[in-house]
Amino acid sequence: MPRTAKAPAGQGAQLGFEAELFKAADKLRGNMEPSDYKHVVLGLIFLKYISDAFEARHQALLAEDPQAAEDRDEYLADNVFWVPKEARWSHLRANAKRPEIGLLIDEAMRAIEKENESLKGVLPKDYARPALNKVMLGELIDLFSRIGLGDEAHRAKDVLGRVYEYFLGQFAGAEGKRGGEFYTPRSVVRVLVEMLEPFRGRVYDPCCGSGGMFVQSEKFVQEHGGRIGDIAIYGQESNYTTWRLCKMNLAVRSIDADIRWNNEGSFHKDELPDLRADFILANPPFNISDWGGERLREDKRWVFGVPPVGNANYAWLQHIWWHLAPNGTAGVVLANGSMSSNQSGEGDIRKAMVEADAVDCMVALPGQLFYSTQIPACLWFLARNKNPGKGWRDRRGQVLFIDARKLGVLVDRTRRELTDDEIKRIADTYHAWRGEPGAGEYADVPGFCKSATLEDIRKHGHVLTPGRYVGAAAQADDGEPFAEKMARLVAQLREQQTEGAKLDAAIAANLRELGF
Repeated sequence: MPRTAKAPAGQGAQLGFEAELFKAADKLRGNMEPSDYKHVVLGLIFLKYISDAFEARHQALLAEDPQAAEDRDEYLADNVFWVPKEARWSHLRANAKRPEIGLLIDEAMRAIEKENESLKGVLPKDYARPALNKVMLGELIDLFSRIGLGDEAHRAKDVLGRVYEYFLGQFAGAEGKRGGEFYTPRSVVRVLVEMLEPFRGRVYDPCCGSGGMFVQSEKFVQEHGGRIGDIAIYGQESNYTTWRLCKMNLAVRSIDADIRWNNEGSFHKDELPDLRADFILANPPFNISDWGGERLREDKRWVFGVPPVGNANYAWLQHIWWHLAPNGTAGVVLANGSMSSNQSGEGDIRKAMVEADAVDCMVALPGQLFYSTQIPACLWFLARNKNPGKGWRDRRGQVLFIDARKLGVLVDRTRRELTDDEIKRIADTYHAWRGEPGAGEYADVPGFCKSATLEDIRKHGHVLTPGRYVGAAAQADDGEPFAEKMARLVAQLREQQTEGAKLDAAIAANLRELGF
């Protein structure tokens, strides 16, 4: 049985209304594949969001100046999309039971794209296809009409954002491996964000999926008293469908961002070659073998060595390092093998990174965190400058190792999440080690964390697996003298051996009776 603990990150209030809503929506799915149904549902939630945001602003403008209520610039100035009458949720709800509702939704999506340049090519427009059950569409419209009813406008927007985010996670779980292509588990993102603390500056994700890193970064800024505009967001995504999910996810949160769709990928067509980010948060696909590395042998990004053609892990690390600003920091999710592999020159690249003081911290994560893979994962934290001169201590020549493999609670039979307290413990350890003001004194904790020197790491052949450094956790003294405990355990062992011998003899006798 899973041990009891504080609710995993993002649960609690999250698992009330949102969970019930998802159950209701899932019942309407019928035989549709989750991968198809996801776009049907998320597209409608997005449509509800922009319509609600428009209507709230429309009512406010009518009260102030009826003439301004028809001026689209008044909406754009407040980061609200202009929604034509035929695309408003009230129009769709009034026609939800008509057989042509699919066509009306498609027309609404086209009208919104036509009126809003930033949404061109983003919204799903295949609700009229014959295979899509129109009764189901009408019932989904009725279901989502409940979202935000009776709430203040700003709270209704927040609820819709939470619903969109929760549904993304549920669909990722339903899709399994394919779900991992567009969604990083919420608790993993929280660890990255809480450790890196992206208060202000440029935040970048070169493989941004559905945008979870950005949503959590914005939440972090807001929760710590900052302004959303304090960070500028940049991203790239090679999968067009996932890019559309990201654009909608950010729009539902009213997050401005420069997200590029790039079907050639960040390695071969870097859309932001001159960007130097203050924070990079990324969950690249693990151990990709067909990344086209043979065409990039002479690339300027390979500062620490040419990555192998058969695995992109060290290409991602170096691409990310290349895009860091002079005081920039990065958090990267990778497969555990990246910490110790010596194949195809990876060990030499890792050695060069360590010796250049590029690696700041390594975190070993518990298993079963990801929807897409059972491969154990880790977090690499890179820092361009480990003596940044902002009140933190000089960390040059040191790397922090955190072994979090024993943390987390099971939320179902196959998946684990880190709790809020566990995320805080990991982040607080890193902040104390960096010497941040008010973070407290850092101390090694056997079995959990260790501040290692470059000399320590050299002794281990530049392997960066935290378990090599943190040692074993201290065992609690139960007060029983060693001699007495040993005598008791030996007596118990002998009793069990005697019982085992009796059972073996009984089994042998039974087999003889059966003629064996």
